[in-house]
Amino acid sequence: MFHARRALRALLIPLFAGLALTTLPATSARAAATLTNPGFESDGTGTATPAGWSTYSAAGQNAASFTESGGRSGSYRLTHWSASAYKVETYQYLSGLANGNYTLTAWVRSGGGQNSAYLALKNCGGTEQRTDLPVSAGGWIRIVTPVAVTGNQCTISVNSDANAGNWLNVDDLTFTSGTTGLGIKGSDISSLAKSEAFGGVYKTGSGTTGDALTILKSAGMNYARLKVWVNPADGYNNKTRVLAMAKRVKAQGMKLLVDFHYSDTWADPGAQSKPAAWAGHSYSQLKTDVYNHTYDVLSALKSQGTTADMVQIGNEINGGMLWSEGSTDNWPQLAGLLNSGYSATKAVSSSTVVALHLAKGGDLAGTRAWFDKAVAGGVNFDAIGLSYYGYWHGSLYDFQTTLDDAASRYGKPVFLAETAYPFRLDSDDSLTNQIDTTGELVSGYAATTAGQSAWLRDVMNIVEAVPNGRGLGVFYWEATWTAVTGNGWDPADAASGNGWENQALFGYDDKALPAMTLFSHR
Repeated sequence: MFHARRALRALLIPLFAGLALTTLPATSARAAATLTNPGFESDGTGTATPAGWSTYSAAGQNAASFTESGGRSGSYRLTHWSASAYKVETYQYLSGLANGNYTLTAWVRSGGGQNSAYLALKNCGGTEQRTDLPVSAGGWIRIVTPVAVTGNQCTISVNSDANAGNWLNVDDLTFTSGTTGLGIKGSDISSLAKSEAFGGVYKTGSGTTGDALTILKSAGMNYARLKVWVNPADGYNNKTRVLAMAKRVKAQGMKLLVDFHYSDTWADPGAQSKPAAWAGHSYSQLKTDVYNHTYDVLSALKSQGTTADMVQIGNEINGGMLWSEGSTDNWPQLAGLLNSGYSATKAVSSSTVVALHLAKGGDLAGTRAWFDKAVAGGVNFDAIGLSYYGYWHGSLYDFQTTLDDAASRYGKPVFLAETAYPFRLDSDDSLTNQIDTTGELVSGYAATTAGQSAWLRDVMNIVEAVPNGRGLGVFYWEATWTAVTGNGWDPADAASGNGWENQALFGYDDKALPAMTLFSHR
């Protein structure tokens, strides 16, 4: 991701608070394998303890939990709210369960601001499992919480530790056999080699200097994304550099995504310029160029024992690639170029997953229109990657709607190819940051380390909740791109700066930030 508006501007100038619920009031065990009153339809409006559920508050604030009209699918929902600060839990105890893996699915909304607001599965025989509620006042969000039941019982719990006026809604819960998780917990590290060459330093959260990849892997990262340019001016992110970094990635036991830009510089929705070596080539020759370049890089990776696990044919190709020949104004030609990259990838390794990548994470209509044309044009692909930056691409509700629809409509696995969020707003170099004012932030997510963590946690949860296990995972962008002199955005300008250092996963003191621990997300 590189944003032209900010480039021009530059050139011109979660922690869980938890609830004190160690002692619950006695409640009779109910031998049941399914939830009672999961949609809160049994009692009407204003019921503090819905049928089948129990309410607990150490401070006697049970009235902060109640049913009211405005359900997601039915007439009613569960709400937590009070005009004064409150702590309350609404829970249901299930017994008589067959031991095994289960998943709680719930539809939620929250205005945010609580000290903590989460769903929990506890007393199930193992570690309590929690899923925090995203800030989603604009629409219902589906979240999932998996758990292993080993004691034939489990408690489903909705928790709020809230300030005056904070609210949440929960509706349409299910507790079913099966489990969820994210297969991909990764980040783009394309900046790393150049950063290190210019003196970049990376430290653990406690301040011990180390290898950035080792730090990321230790935090739970299992996948790395590397862009490849054809002949960049600075000599980084080309075939040679990608081969060298791939060895390091695989040595860590991580998987590799190769992101082909088919350019000498940034390719994104606003720029898809051909490499200089391909300038003036006919469409027929460009198809050969795409095939040869793709095959060359991937076969070299395979030869050194670092076969790519996933490949992107193009980067954020909303408007196509290799303009103008491969523009979406000429879908038959774009389809030919994309299929040329697909064929080259499969010729090297039939098991490598081929993804198509758009920057339309919150754009349901736009994503449908693009992929409908791709399918109609006979484009081959295995997976769909979407960039989603909440300050540009719509609400979390928009993201979930788009992601779910893509998975269902095209029958393909989906993944979050790029996301990021600032942990502060000021710059660590002379270049203005992409996001540098509070007005640009996503409502409910501050530009703090906690806000960054909450953002990554919540988008991870949305990907995990994609139905039928089609949510592959998440790549953070760009985890290692800190402010290092010489490692700026422009490969042709050594003096260019970095407008993204306030969204990296290493702080201005070079230490790993708390959000990094989310790579160990279930």
